[in-house]
Amino acid sequence: MGTEFVSIIMAAYNAERTIEKSIASVQAQTYSHWELIVINDCSKDATAAIITSLALSDPRIRILNNEMNRGVSISRKKGMEAAKGEWIAILDSDDMWAPEKLEKQLSLAHKTNAELIFTGSAFIDDGGNPIDWQLHVPEILPYRELLKQNLVSNSSVVVKKKLYQQFYAVGDEMHEDYAIWLGITRTGRNAYGIDEALLIYRLSNSSKSSNKLKAAKMNWNTYRYVGLNPFASAYYMCWYTVNGLLKYRHLK
Repeated sequence: MGTEFVSIIMAAYNAERTIEKSIASVQAQTYSHWELIVINDCSKDATAAIITSLALSDPRIRILNNEMNRGVSISRKKGMEAAKGEWIAILDSDDMWAPEKLEKQLSLAHKTNAELIFTGSAFIDDGGNPIDWQLHVPEILPYRELLKQNLVSNSSVVVKKKLYQQFYAVGDEMHEDYAIWLGITRTGRNAYGIDEALLIYRLSNSSKSSNKLKAAKMNWNTYRYVGLNPFASAYYMCWYTVNGLLKYRHLK
């Protein structure tokens, strides 16, 4: 596994309730060769004060400030461009990691030459209470299977920076992270899964995907963005709908 450097990108907007715990889960990682780049997207609450205080006591934390509110995909792009690592990891400012997440992912990358690695997820509600269900993931996820359901949770990913840059997508009218994973796997590369709940995902009522109709439209836009024609998009939307219903019956 060596000492490969990981740049962790965290976009933050009005995240005062959750960001300290998110950052603490990064600091608790058993793999220590990382930097955390927090992009403050013009937060109006105490987010800036919290991350400034944490950065003063931990030089691995870097802060970038947007001059105006730019949204999450442009903010992450800013973090990507500032990243020094060979690997990119993403953590939303309301999610958390298990302590061994990065170590297990870098170990798998070393064993398999994987360039895109994701994990299973546990879930908590908006108040931080555990939900009794876990998202399981396959060991290998090729492009055609990924089209049927996005099992690659954004906050669970470790990906080679060169690939993340090459396939980076910007657009708040689609699932831009899904577009990136589809772009990478369309080249014939597989996404590699670790079927452990190494991500603790917070279900937030304010997230972009919390509105199911809006999320479906964004999924359609993602298919069209990556080049699927309307017929193929409609076919995979059927898979998306069925798999989504099976998943979200556990998360009501």
